[in-house]
Amino acid sequence: MTKPCSGQIKYLIAIKELSESLGTVKCVNISRHLGVSRPSVSKMLRCLANSGLVFDDFCNSVELTEEGETAVNEIFSVFSEIYIFFRRFLHVPAEEAHKQAVDFITQFPNETCVSLKELVGRTLRKKSSQ
Repeated sequence: MTKPCSGQIKYLIAIKELSESLGTVKCVNISRHLGVSRPSVSKMLRCLANSGLVFDDFCNSVELTEEGETAVNEIFSVFSEIYIFFRRFLHVPAEEAHKQAVDFITQFPNETCVSLKELVGRTLRKKSSQ
């Protein structure tokens, strides 16, 4: 599987977060969550479906495929640590830390994201063992 592009990553994050809070995700939920138009959501969902990350019948509800779940889990394995970096290390308010973490993982190379994730993980382990 190829790495999703930055736009796809933003949508995949939104789908995961919305599914955890709402259960069933609809296009209108994604539109509101991301502050984009419904036609933009439909266009990106078509792209995600063509990439095999969401099921084709996204008009009623948006569901990740197995490949989509794998992609989201990979994204969140890095996203969570980077969010912690902004929130706990830099003391950025929660909503802004979320936005900055999304911006970071969509703009920086994956190797940089993984390096920051590992640094945060090592630092947290050191703090917890002290």
